[in-house]
Amino acid sequence: MEINNKDAGDVKVVGLDGNLDTNTSPAAQQHLDDLIDNGGSKVLIDLEKLNYISSAGLRIMLATAKKLRTAGGDLRLCNLNQSVQEVFEISGFSSILSVHGSEVEALDGF
Repeated sequence: MEINNKDAGDVKVVGLDGNLDTNTSPAAQQHLDDLIDNGGSKVLIDLEKLNYISSAGLRIMLATAKKLRTAGGDLRLCNLNQSVQEVFEISGFSSILSVHGSEVEALDGF
């Protein structure tokens, strides 16, 4: 899996490319934790290029959201493809986390 960062104002945009599963989740968690520890309080994760997410990946999303909210920040997600969207809906995570159709929608009012 590849992880890419960019800034959109004061929002850190993280793009995930590949599979977020048991093998790749430790690196993704460390990347997100480092981002938060270095002052990132508003994080948008772009899942446009994410092919697959497992329960380990879902745990990372939840843990990151909790860590950000505790620090007064927020996590938003965008660009979920159909298979990833189905996983979020079946697991109930689409109602727990802030999911948006596009990066522009997610950044609006962040």
